[in-house]
Amino acid sequence: MEKIQIVGSSRILAIANQKGGVGKTTTAINLATALAAVGQAVLIIDIDPQGNASTGLGVGRDDRENNVYDVLMGEISLEKAICSTAVPNLDLVPSTADLTGAELELIEMDRRSHRLFDAIKTIKHKYDYILIDCPPSLNLLTLNALVAVQAVIVPLQCEFFALEGLSLLIKTIERVRNTLNPDLEIQGVVLTMFDKRNNLSDQVAQDVRGYLGDKVYKTVIPRNVKVSEAPSYGKPALIYDHRCAGSQAYIKLASEVIRREKRLNAA
Repeated sequence: MEKIQIVGSSRILAIANQKGGVGKTTTAINLATALAAVGQAVLIIDIDPQGNASTGLGVGRDDRENNVYDVLMGEISLEKAICSTAVPNLDLVPSTADLTGAELELIEMDRRSHRLFDAIKTIKHKYDYILIDCPPSLNLLTLNALVAVQAVIVPLQCEFFALEGLSLLIKTIERVRNTLNPDLEIQGVVLTMFDKRNNLSDQVAQDVRGYLGDKVYKTVIPRNVKVSEAPSYGKPALIYDHRCAGSQAYIKLASEVIRREKRLNAA
């Protein structure tokens, strides 16, 4: 497939929400797969100690000898930690459980908030998109991601406390922008786990759109069995079953991200 020219240089995006179970990792791997499918060179950096993005892309724990923990500790370069995946055009920097203790170790290090930023500088010219799958908490690992990226994509589950958690994340992003990364912005908010049979999903979607307006993507990710099954097979949903409703939604989301990036690049 011919490569689509989208941006003038690498775009580095964090997939972040301090709340777990909102479809964060699912969004990271399926958005990355959809971008790779249109010819973009994509890298996912998994900085979640759970390592779900690594598992969901079929990279087993025995195949993560070089990983993001070693990069943050300064033991290896980011380039050495990159491994290929079964998805063409999509590479991965895997995570391991060693990251669980990384925050305590980083506290004593120079440029503790910029370790990932410094590492990415050496390889960002090789990719069109670099997506960072963050932990489900606002810790020093997430801070490293927010310092390293240009923008944040926020997956938001259609549930009662969605806006409460979102406001906390927005405040964190504002603090990072004011102190460490003046160019940081929210690229968009994607509504996930939408259940059209549930009136609450519609109400949450209306509330979030009323609060953030055009920052919320038009595409909504539905609850979908195939999307839930795919990680257990070590595959993105788009590879496991590209025809299911969830996969089709992520393809549409990628199109929205691309259009938004075009507008940002033209501005």
